[in-house]
Amino acid sequence: MGESSVKVMVVDDEADVRLLFEQRFRKEVRAGLIEFYFALSAREALDFLETHKENPLILSDINMPGMSGLDLLKTVKEKHVHLKVFMITAYGDAEYRRTAVAYGCDGYLTKPLDFAVLKEKLLA
Repeated sequence: MGESSVKVMVVDDEADVRLLFEQRFRKEVRAGLIEFYFALSAREALDFLETHKENPLILSDINMPGMSGLDLLKTVKEKHVHLKVFMITAYGDAEYRRTAVAYGCDGYLTKPLDFAVLKEKLLA
């Protein structure tokens, strides 16, 4: 992909999320506008960040086994303060939102995702 493409890491323990993103952003990926990376756990995402030079925008689910998305957010912001991290969750709970904001979340999206709005955020 090109240097000017937006690099996005999607972190979600549901394997079908990858297919959903690949289908919804097929045109943007083919045009070289967006390049996706996928991780099935927060640990996998952290390992990727430590071993690759890419600095992707991160879209992370909150509730995952092992390390939660909120813990991922906190860890990423401690080590990579410049990375943008958006939380995605099926829970509109104010407690999750407050915690995400306190940890430095750059955006909070509720499922089901509005992919038109997400596309605007990614390509802005």
